[in-house]
Amino acid sequence: MTATPTPKRAPHKGKSYAVLPGFRITLGFTIGYLSLLVLIPLSAVVLKSLELSWDGFWATVFDARVLAAYRISFATALAAGLINVVFGFIVAWVLVRYSFPGKRLLDGIIDLPFALPTAVAGIALTSIYAENGWIGRWLYAIGIPSAYSAAGIAIALTFIGLPFVVRTVQPVLESWETDVEEAAATLGAKRLTVFRRIIVPQLLPSLLTGFALAFARGIGEYGSVVFISGNMPYKTEIAPLLIMTKLEQYDYAGATAVALVMLILSFLLQLLINALQWKAARRMTSP
Repeated sequence: MTATPTPKRAPHKGKSYAVLPGFRITLGFTIGYLSLLVLIPLSAVVLKSLELSWDGFWATVFDARVLAAYRISFATALAAGLINVVFGFIVAWVLVRYSFPGKRLLDGIIDLPFALPTAVAGIALTSIYAENGWIGRWLYAIGIPSAYSAAGIAIALTFIGLPFVVRTVQPVLESWETDVEEAAATLGAKRLTVFRRIIVPQLLPSLLTGFALAFARGIGEYGSVVFISGNMPYKTEIAPLLIMTKLEQYDYAGATAVALVMLILSFLLQLLINALQWKAARRMTSP
């Protein structure tokens, strides 16, 4: 007699098979990994800034020079993020919707700011956009100081932030069917109407994500900005450079106090952007 094979147990309905170990192991690894790389260093920033008295902390973070550095850092990062949203969308659209010679080469060049050392990028941008540079001479001729100014900082931040927007929007466009656009055009909708009523709402969450990534990178950028900014206090001095200056002066508590304020402001802005993303995604999925 042959033994009757034991039937395989069917998986529990509603549960999926997991290749990785159980929830407790993976969650513990995740918390430990994030603690080593993120939570513990950020806690050190908070603890080091507590070495200052309350009056000393407020005097440090609300100093006129520090406030000017905050304003320059956030204003230029915001300007660069908005510029990248517009032109990053155009670049992603061209790469997805059109075929042309050299397309793969152009697609690879987009990632160049990721691989290029930021100091090298800063030196190259300074030589190009200086008053005697290839592009700078034309901008200075029409009254736009493209180097050693806030405009130069925005140029550097635009350069390092463009890939974030392109690589965020590009996958959405690649997986996007054009049936709705074609149907709207067939029904007589103009291009501007199709763009405003169909394309923008669909791409809004990814555009906000790309903006958030480019904006966050711009706030903390140092290497590509330090050469082209000129580092003039109250005018072109960014907050990361001011932190480095305090560290060189052995003012560790003051440097961490400025870094803590930057951290809090960046976190609040990221929460606001995430809320806008959630609202845009919910509007898309709502009937």
